[in-house]
Amino acid sequence: MAYNAVEMADWQISEAAEENMPLPEEWAEKLGLKKEEMLPMGRLGKLDFLKIMDRLGDKPDGKYIEVTAITPTPLGEGKSTTSCGLMEGMGKLGLNVGGALRQPSGGPTMNIKGTAAGGGNSLLIPMTEFSLGLTGDINDIMNAHNLAMVALTARMQHERNYNDEQLERLTKMRRLNIDPTRVEFGWIIDYCAQALRNIVIGLGGRYDGFTMQSKFGIAVGSECMAILSIVRNLEDLRERLDNITLAFDKSGKPVTTGDLECGGAMTAWMRNTINPTLMCTAEYQPCMVHAGPFANIAVGQSSIIADRVGLKLFDYHITESGFGADIGFEKFWNVKCRNSGLKPHVSVLTSTIRALKMHGGGPKVVAGLDLPDEYKKENLELVEKGCENMVHHIHTIRKAGINPVVCINCFHTDTDAEIEVVRKAAEAAGARCAKSTHWADGGDGAIEFAEAVKEACDEENEFKYLYPIETKLRDRVDLIAKEVYGADGVSWTADAEAKAKMLESDPKYDDFATMMVKTHLSLTDDVAKKGVPKGWNLTVRDVLIYSGAKFLCPCAGTISLMPGTSSNPAFRRVDVDTSTGKVTGLF
Repeated sequence: MAYNAVEMADWQISEAAEENMPLPEEWAEKLGLKKEEMLPMGRLGKLDFLKIMDRLGDKPDGKYIEVTAITPTPLGEGKSTTSCGLMEGMGKLGLNVGGALRQPSGGPTMNIKGTAAGGGNSLLIPMTEFSLGLTGDINDIMNAHNLAMVALTARMQHERNYNDEQLERLTKMRRLNIDPTRVEFGWIIDYCAQALRNIVIGLGGRYDGFTMQSKFGIAVGSECMAILSIVRNLEDLRERLDNITLAFDKSGKPVTTGDLECGGAMTAWMRNTINPTLMCTAEYQPCMVHAGPFANIAVGQSSIIADRVGLKLFDYHITESGFGADIGFEKFWNVKCRNSGLKPHVSVLTSTIRALKMHGGGPKVVAGLDLPDEYKKENLELVEKGCENMVHHIHTIRKAGINPVVCINCFHTDTDAEIEVVRKAAEAAGARCAKSTHWADGGDGAIEFAEAVKEACDEENEFKYLYPIETKLRDRVDLIAKEVYGADGVSWTADAEAKAKMLESDPKYDDFATMMVKTHLSLTDDVAKKGVPKGWNLTVRDVLIYSGAKFLCPCAGTISLMPGTSSNPAFRRVDVDTSTGKVTGLF
């Protein structure tokens, strides 16, 4: 049944739906799993993916559906809601459908964006567990990541305090000569804590650590999380966790987790994270939750492992990419699919009238403030102009050879005339288009949308990457900037270009993925530029090296790995009903 999403908060809808939510043993029966393939954890469970893949590895894959979006407003355009709505709509059609979404970070949950559980009648349940740590993956990643920093900073202290003979006798390791001015790694915490972006550690005496500048990032931005999103098995995880570059020595050589012999212990902390957690929508379609990568700087997808499992369990498997298609879809296309070897059938482009009006010249949208009247009243001119952004993303998806379906994620203020403008523009650009009222009506409101996706899945496509793996780093960036962002070209700062040339000259980096870093709020590297800007160049100021994940991350604009908490954060409204122990106020 659909609940009254206007009168009920998301946590209230979740609480009502949870009354009939299947338990882990019931899910095992529904999904045809063997008892040992489900790992119960309270009223949730993890899927033992190695056992499932051993048994089902030869089974043909289902249809692979990716969900992305147009360039969003700061409020987001409902990709998770749309993903859940599509599962529910396909469920109404009697199809065997499931999906995989990312685990939310505590930072956005307690800040402005909320839990990323979807919303209204298209959300994941149980919402409280989803929003507050789930089955512990992020906590395990924090422990693994911070262990590497403990190993590094302790080593720096010991090398300062002991001579070579004492060092070898006490540590059984050679001197690493770590350069304190070239420490690349920092600490992580799962909150938006701007006060920890730049810190000094090791104050006190010689036994209180090594005094130096340091930093914190948000947990989901950790390279350990990026690694979890792309690994194929436990062996792959162990190898990658041994190859993370933490710093450089005084001769410029990388100092890795392997040099500090902490990769094994990091793997021990993360051993349970490799199995996806099973949840479901409010209408009880199964959905795995696995990985939570920071989409600006990492791959921004749910995991390859979850997709591999989902394609064996479901006839239709839905996966979500972070942010707009210029970031999330591009990385899905050229990084995730290349790493997984999987080929998608359909890409859903989530669009809202609200965002299209913004791209058409509407007033600034500010998170936490009421929307201006232009977004609440019919304005065909703003919608029509804003459709340029949607059409740009449709063309990007078609360059990959994937069938695009535009989903108009409807709000109650959208008018039929505005929806018709979007439909005509999408179809003229070569995409199917469907309106969907899944937020208000659940699966019943997503039937037109689900039918359009099913039709697109039945068509052949010619999936292809934007560039071959042999393409050099700067040429890759040039192609992405021109073909995906719409730039005229790329400008490199002197330092960034020198670093790129060094990386291009070392064969070790030839197969590293190109993981672009830029704002999600514009096709450009300038958050203020909306729509489809013309006559601009992308400026690359640095290239980060994620040697465990095997990512090279060209940085355009200024992206912080530690977001800030707003002046009116969500945690002010979160509480616990002390008579029942239930959490209230989550959204």
